[in-house]
Amino acid sequence: MAIDAGLASWLRLTLIPGVGGETQRSLLRAFGLPEAIFAGGIGALRGVVGPLAERLLQTDDTITAAIEAALKWADEPGNRILTLADSDYPQALLSSADPPVLLYLKGRAELLNRPGFAIVGSRNATPQGEANAEGFAKALAEAGLTIVSGLALGIDAAAHRGALTATGDQAGSTIAVIGTGANRVYPARNRELARVIAQQGAILSEFPLDTPALAANFPRRNRLIAGLSQGCLVVEAAARSGSLITARLAAEAGRDVFAVPGSIHSPLSKGSHQLIKQGAKLVESAQDVLEELDWKISSQPAATEITDATPTDAAPGDDTTTRVLAALGHDPCDIDSLAGRAGLTPDTLLAMLLQLELDGHIANLPGGRYQRVQHTQHTQRNK
Repeated sequence: MAIDAGLASWLRLTLIPGVGGETQRSLLRAFGLPEAIFAGGIGALRGVVGPLAERLLQTDDTITAAIEAALKWADEPGNRILTLADSDYPQALLSSADPPVLLYLKGRAELLNRPGFAIVGSRNATPQGEANAEGFAKALAEAGLTIVSGLALGIDAAAHRGALTATGDQAGSTIAVIGTGANRVYPARNRELARVIAQQGAILSEFPLDTPALAANFPRRNRLIAGLSQGCLVVEAAARSGSLITARLAAEAGRDVFAVPGSIHSPLSKGSHQLIKQGAKLVESAQDVLEELDWKISSQPAATEITDATPTDAAPGDDTTTRVLAALGHDPCDIDSLAGRAGLTPDTLLAMLLQLELDGHIANLPGGRYQRVQHTQHTQRNK
């Protein structure tokens, strides 16, 4: 492997402990390129970073080994390390307040400079929330937006899956911004999803290789999700959800913020409703998002509508099933309450609920509650 001296200097700058992004950028503004930083004298360095100058000029076997490992990783097919000086570095991040000096990329670099749209939400999402996220992501990807999310369980993973199912030129148009090193997958349950994204979309990280999943890194990851995107949609979020951080960062960066409303009784709707109260746009379809963004496309996209799974669709001609679904409504409900509403014994009701769950018409939620699942469908609407 030939050593890329220029990239090695960029890596060295970002791997020195205690030298953060703001300091790194100050040095680059003062000296131009990393090679010039390390070639500068101690006096010149002190004039920019003070006592940190000595640390910059120290040699460290650990840093040398990390540089060699990163260069080897970047030499593998599909892997790249982008610097602030790279033409493929995302332009949207260059105009942000805290652009990373380096980005580790697995997958398609061209996605980084296409119009992005963030879809985020709860890790403990309901089946309905995941279905909504997939439907919105697929429709928005097919309209020409690259779906950006964080590869977390729940809504993030559903958004990536939806974008991966987009058809036509936008197939695989998704970016997973992660809070670990690019050679790690967190959570492990998303390992297969990450593999597919690396092949068809892109995985992006600002953290050095082998960085583990540390709590402090995920809010930093969220600023990149917001920065890469023209807007941010929150599908489900509790009152203290990390998704609200992404939404706030998007709003502070002048991006549009959207939220899908939910049941007033659901804890996973509290954060979304809070955003709507603060001025986020309430949306019911992908078309609502595209119209708000004034998105210009060559042909009208299919609009993702969140439609009711009607009782007749669930079990044609079954009056008892119709009564059960009508009694269940659209909010989560426990078995005892539902039995009382439907006028059935718990044993009879449980057998019916099991069949409805197997048929995909309801979901069994934690705590012994059940929820009707509304299916997304694509309908054509013209302005």
